[in-house]
Amino acid sequence: MLPVDRSNSIKKAIQISVYHIGRLLAYSAIGLVFGLIGKKLYIFGLQQQLSIIIGVLMIVVVLLPYKTFNKYNLSKPLHKLISKVKSSLGTALKKKSADTFLTIGFLNGFLPCGLVYMAVFGSLVSASITEGVLYMMLFGLGTVPLMTTAIYVGKFLNATIKQRIQKAIPVFVIIIGALFILRGLGLGIPYISPEPIVEIVTSKINCH
Repeated sequence: MLPVDRSNSIKKAIQISVYHIGRLLAYSAIGLVFGLIGKKLYIFGLQQQLSIIIGVLMIVVVLLPYKTFNKYNLSKPLHKLISKVKSSLGTALKKKSADTFLTIGFLNGFLPCGLVYMAVFGSLVSASITEGVLYMMLFGLGTVPLMTTAIYVGKFLNATIKQRIQKAIPVFVIIIGALFILRGLGLGIPYISPEPIVEIVTSKINCH
């Protein structure tokens, strides 16, 4: 849907790059907000419990029948805001000014997406604002290769490949959800389930 200049490959590459920069700015802004919330929860010692709750919710949302989830969809109150974003996005798609692709990318970053929700959960369990922003920025960078490929060869992908990609997404969400649960349990597994900082400090005090 991007109104890229398909007659000029260099200009097209620049437009796509600007579009991705817009998305990264949006994701960083989201990470800033949820990183701040995560920092507050971390200060109150609720980060481990929150990690477990988020992990369980991620798995439940994937396994829950779509009709049931749609019936209790808590995002419905945000539909008006989302509609405004979509409307602004539609207007931007019709333009071809210098800032068009930055605007499109930025607005696109705020549209509802299951994978974005997953990334938001990650920034929410971060211990600082910086970590929250960095987490969302790295998530955005991770989507650049596939998004760019979709722009260039999307129309050549057949329905079978698209279905396989759609089926793979819930599997990855469940895996990430399980990792969140492991992280919250604090089993002492390096990088996967580290011990809570409070327990580490307490053990060091006891040693002395």
